Order: sequence, then C-alpha cells, then structure tokens
Amino acid sequence: MRPLTIGAVVAALAEDFPDVTVSKVRFLEAEGLVTPERTGSGYRRYTEADVERLRYVLRAQRDLFWPLRVIKDSLEALERGLVPDGPGRPPVVPDPAPDPAVPPVAELVETGTPLRLTRTELASAAGLDDGLVADLLDHGLLRPGADRMHGSEDLRAARAAAGLARFGVEARHLRAARTAADREVGLVEQVTGGLRGEDRRRAAAEVTHLVLTLHTALVRAGLDTPAERPGTASGSRGTVTG
Repeated sequence: MRPLTIGAVVAALAEDFPDVTVSKVRFLEAEGLVTPERTGSGYRRYTEADVERLRYVLRAQRDLFWPLRVIKDSLEALERGLVPDGPGRPPVVPDPAPDPAVPPVAELVETGTPLRLTRTELASAAGLDDGLVADLLDHGLLRPGADRMHGSEDLRAARAAAGLARFGVEARHLRAARTAADREVGLVEQVTGGLRGEDRRRAAAEVTHLVLTLHTALVRAGLDTPAERPGTASGSRGTVTG
C-alpha cells in the first residue's frame, strides 16, 4: 500500500470517527501515540499500520473513555505481544501457542502395536542409502532393539538425518544431538525413578514433553539472537564442516 498523507488518513477514519480532524491526528502524534515517517521536505507519510493504530486510540477514547496515558501503555503492551487489561491493571501475558515441534503428552504415551522395521525397511522408508544408515548406527543416532529391529523413533531420526544430509550434515556432525538426548533421557529417568507401573509411564510422558518443550525453546531462542553469541557469524550459511 502506498503511504498516505495526513488528509488521506483523516478521510480513511472519518466513517467510523466523523469528528476526527487533521489537528487531532497531529495532537496524537505530539503525544507519541503515532509516529509517521517524514519525507525529506518534512511531509508526514502514514502506513496502514499507522491508520490501525489511530483507530485503536480513537476507539479507546470514545468507547472505553481511557486517558491517553492508559492508551499509550496499552499500545506498548500490544507491541510486546501482551493483552491490555484496562486502567490500573497489568497487561495479561497470553499463553504461547502449542509448539507443533513438540508432541503432546498423550502422543508420548505409547499405545497400539509398536513399529518394528528391519534395517532395509528403515532405509527405504527414510530414503537413505545403506552407507548413511551404517554411519547413523556407528554414531549412535539409531539404536535397534535386541532383536535388531528399529522402532518408530529410529524412523523419525532417520528421516531427520536424511533431511539434514541435503544440507551437507553428516552423521558425525550429529553426535552432539545424541549426547544431548542421552542427558535428557537421564533427567527423565532421574525424575521418574521413584515411580512404578502406569504412574511412571504417564509421568515419564509428561516430563519428556516438558523437557522437549524446554529444548526446543532454547534452540529457537539461540537462533533468534545469533549476534549475542560470541564467535557466531550472523547470517552465515553453508555446508557443515569439522
């Protein structure tokens, strides 16, 4: 959308707010409630987001009778992803949306007939050649049972490894993931070790869900702030080495 002049902004707001004027919009700008861009010659240029912000301000004044200080605090809360709760009350912190990368507790409680695949079936289902399967086994990324059959988690791991291989990631690069997973397994076992039977199975599923949620959140937070990590080149991409 092309930037709007202050006159066009007033026209856009006039249907819902017939009393709005150029002077009113300038006043709200002076109060810090909207900050349009300025051209080199000093003319204001408003975006659609600026117009929606002004709608919010005008509606809060007209319908809720909020003073400008409260409206400004509410706008700042909205910019931080919070939900304003009115004068004298702190903003509400919304619950994060469920992370699709983390299975819910119910899915972590094993039900039905466990999947059991031969090495050949695993390679075919994951789209891997036998050499990469061998590398994943050598580096502990796949762990067949005593009967040498592979379960559903090995299939997930193999498919993830196949996807990473397209980015140049080899099995040897994934040893850190194996180490981290083993430590997290140890934590789950430590927390649930005093339980038995069904209680332990369900508690292990819940603790596993929480550990995976924490792990995913930490990885995503680290990727969101690469410049803050010493020795990290922001924006670098390419084949993994080492």
